[in-house]
Amino acid sequence: MRLPVRELAEKYQEHVFRAAFSVCRNPAEAEDIVQDTFLKYMESDCQFESEEHIKAWLLRTAINRSKDVLKAFWHRKRGSFEEYMESVPFQDPESRRLVETVLSLPKAYRIPIYLFYYEDYPVKEIADILNLSENTVKSRLYRGRKMMQDILKENWTDDE
Repeated sequence: MRLPVRELAEKYQEHVFRAAFSVCRNPAEAEDIVQDTFLKYMESDCQFESEEHIKAWLLRTAINRSKDVLKAFWHRKRGSFEEYMESVPFQDPESRRLVETVLSLPKAYRIPIYLFYYEDYPVKEIADILNLSENTVKSRLYRGRKMMQDILKENWTDDE
């Protein structure tokens, strides 16, 4: 199964952007990764089982490309993460705090948390996307939740 790139881009561009941003935490790099991901789809001759399989492939490609960007010699820390977070409209301060907490987690926990809660993937599919065992995904979700709980609890007591 193959679908037109234009149709996929309209449907999944935001998902791919958020997946890339959750890894690299830079909006400009995430936008480049989105373009790279759809270019790779155009260049590939893979046949997919379903549209859900295509979406998983796009997310996995974006995550892998994001990791490559982070490993690149020219990659360095920038202040654009904070600038970007200021430009994102949130419904309330708690939503913003939750997103910031997720993005503050180490990558090993941030990506499974993102895929589970923001993309609604089950553990089995996250394991397939990340090439991990289901037990590893479960333990990373558990540890990520625990880290988030500790961070949020700490921030909550600081606000009082």
